[in-house]
Amino acid sequence: MPLHPADRPISETLREDREAFILADELGFSEAYMGEHVTDRFEPVPNSLMFIAWVAEATKNIKLATGTANLGHHHPAALAGEASMIDHMLKGRFMLGISPGNLQSDSEVFGTLDIDRNEKFEEAINHIIALWTEDPPYNREGKYWNISTAKTHQEDLGQGYILKPYQRDPHPDIFGTVVAPYSKGVIEIGKRGWIPVSANFLQSKWVATHWPNYAEGCEAVGRKADPSVWRVARSIFVADDDKVAKDYGTGPQSPYRFYFHQLGEKLRRSGKLGLFKTSRDQHEEDVTTDFMVDSLVMAGTVDKIVDDLLAFREEVGDFGTLVYAGHDWVDPALGKRSMELMATEVMPRVNKAIG
Repeated sequence: MPLHPADRPISETLREDREAFILADELGFSEAYMGEHVTDRFEPVPNSLMFIAWVAEATKNIKLATGTANLGHHHPAALAGEASMIDHMLKGRFMLGISPGNLQSDSEVFGTLDIDRNEKFEEAINHIIALWTEDPPYNREGKYWNISTAKTHQEDLGQGYILKPYQRDPHPDIFGTVVAPYSKGVIEIGKRGWIPVSANFLQSKWVATHWPNYAEGCEAVGRKADPSVWRVARSIFVADDDKVAKDYGTGPQSPYRFYFHQLGEKLRRSGKLGLFKTSRDQHEEDVTTDFMVDSLVMAGTVDKIVDDLLAFREEVGDFGTLVYAGHDWVDPALGKRSMELMATEVMPRVNKAIG
């Protein structure tokens, strides 16, 4: 989530995000996701695919992903072709992250505020997968889109053909973010064989509810659920010094505090503050920014973060990939150092401890 103070120049924050992606590649991070919103001053990336195209040639090994493309706000034929093009540019280092789009102002501007966004989302991804895997002429009818080249398809001229992706087995990996406690959506992710990514702003006790539902979806279609596909995101800051870790990770000028204040207010005003609660009956007035930071940010030296991650894994269960949530670089040196310590010190020790 490219969440930055609105008074920072956008050209500056975009380059900071790009630098973070390139650094992640150099440090051996396996994947990097970029979010998108069209109507948010604090998250000014309206198209995640455009950002990925900008970063593609500057990276070598890391997979790049939309994190997520809000399907209700894209025409499926356009997104299918654009994502295929990115997949060719990256020679398969691409993943498509998808969601219905949950920012209310985005929904209003695209006219989806009062419709069943999940229904539109499902139709969109069904169109995209069909366009990726089927041959023209296309002639697909839906509630929200009719997609056809039946009248104009000319095979010998290559007309009426939508670009297929580089990855054809059968298509690039698809992932969906999982936010709600006991999410029913993750059951469908399991049925479809997609990758679940549990949100970084969800309390650990609710993260633990995602895997059983994902496994239920896999079992419904006769597929064994593999924990290695599960991605789980957290907000983590690692420093060489305890005081620095506390000040930068949780203090008044902390980018992590800024992040949870912004996100918390959005969810509070949209009636979704329950994501931050540690119990269903917790009073909303108790869900303060201090509470969010204290319960959802891991901040400390290498030793503390290793211990915190191992304890977190004991609570939520086995998962395959830890997603390090990117936050604004109030202090670029500290932001980069945290990523470096995460890659070179924390993860090797965590992986050794869990075998």
